[in-house]
Order: sequence, then C-alpha cells, then structure tokens
Amino acid sequence: MQIILMEKVANLGKLGEIVNVKRGYARNYLIPQGKATRATETSIADFELKRAELEKNQATTFAAAEALAEKIDGLMIQITQKTGGEGKLFGSVTSANIAEALETQGFSIEKSMIRMPQGQLKQVGDHPVSIVLHSDVNAQITVSILGESTF
Repeated sequence: MQIILMEKVANLGKLGEIVNVKRGYARNYLIPQGKATRATETSIADFELKRAELEKNQATTFAAAEALAEKIDGLMIQITQKTGGEGKLFGSVTSANIAEALETQGFSIEKSMIRMPQGQLKQVGDHPVSIVLHSDVNAQITVSILGESTF
C-alpha cells in the first residue's frame, strides 16, 4: 500500500515521502496515529498545500524535544523498592515506574518513550535508561534503585 508520510517515521522515511508499506501497518498504526495518509492524487495535492504548515509543526516539535533533552540528559532518578536477599527486588521497576518518578520531578514523559535495553530492572543499583523524545532526539538518564528491606 502506498502512503504519504505526514511526519518523520523512524526506519521508514521523512515528511512528504511516498513509501510502500504493508496494509496492516498502514491501516492499524500509521493512518490512525496521523503519521500517514493514503497516497491518492487528491491526497498528494492536499499534502502539497499543507506542506509548509506540517514542516513548521515538525520543526517546533523537534525544538521542544531538544530543549527537554537538554534538561533531562544525565539526570539521575531514585526509585525505592522492597528487596529480598542479595539485592533482588520483589517485582521489578518498569517504564511506568520511571515515568511516574520523572513526573514527580516535573517532566512529562510518556512510558512509551522510555527504552530499557535489558528489559525491566530487577536489581538494586544504577541502571542507564534511554528516553526517545523524538525520532532524532534521545536522552540518557540513570535510574538508581534503592533497596528497602522487608525484615
């Protein structure tokens, strides 16, 4: 299925490109999210009329993401969890816990933006976590998990 990208999509293309994707990906993700529209003659003409406005919106979003990345890059957040023996946690620290901890510090980050390469955190200590604020803007934070003894 041919679609027109309404914004930059990682590993797919940039604003205004006409790309071929599988039907399910287009119908279930890209089109409902507003990231793309079907590539018909009328939609291509409409896109060309809106191109300047879309580029301006994308530039503002990118600038806001860069400003936020400068604020949170290198930030260390602390999360306290109950632990058992040898520093293992009861349960784990998830992206929702990290997003909540960032919210208490005044940063509005969605949990889908948080990337944990090793999966959920299950050990006490400092762990590097990446936050993807925009397709081109990443920030690195450190999550420090503190153990709370249950004895």
